Amino acid sequence: MEHEIFSMKKLSHVDDKGKANMVDVGGKIEQKRIARAAGHITLQPETIRLIKDNSMKKGDVLTIAEVAGIQGGKRTSELIPLCHPLQITKLDVKATIDETGVRINSEARCVGKTGIEMEALTAVSVALLTVYDMCKAVDKQMNVDEIKLVEKVKTDL
Repeated sequence: MEHEIFSMKKLSHVDDKGKANMVDVGGKIEQKRIARAAGHITLQPETIRLIKDNSMKKGDVLTIAEVAGIQGGKRTSELIPLCHPLQITKLDVKATIDETGVRINSEARCVGKTGIEMEALTAVSVALLTVYDMCKAVDKQMNVDEIKLVEKVKTDL
């Protein structure tokens, strides 16, 4: 049986000795960067109804999740050890109810030398965890899933 050989890029956050290393982006050019991410939390029908009716004891689940997502995205470099702090120009988080739960979408923008996808992904993750926290008293079967980078764009200035 013949085996295919895949060439993999060297991991950028690991030095020649296999140790963690923050990438030096000093020589890169500034670009407009945009990243979009999405995720979902599956909820029981009764939990969805409570959110729709704004009847959760902790308050407005969707609005609080959106604000928490923005806060989380802004703190990405404090949470993920090798992420560079970025000057975020826009961070948008939207929480919407669907048939099976709540979907979170984020868009993060910056002008910089490195990507903003981790901020978009962190925003989605924190928003989903906020929904989980706000609903845990009434729903023991929640499932956070489908967290993914949807799009990453960089444009020369």
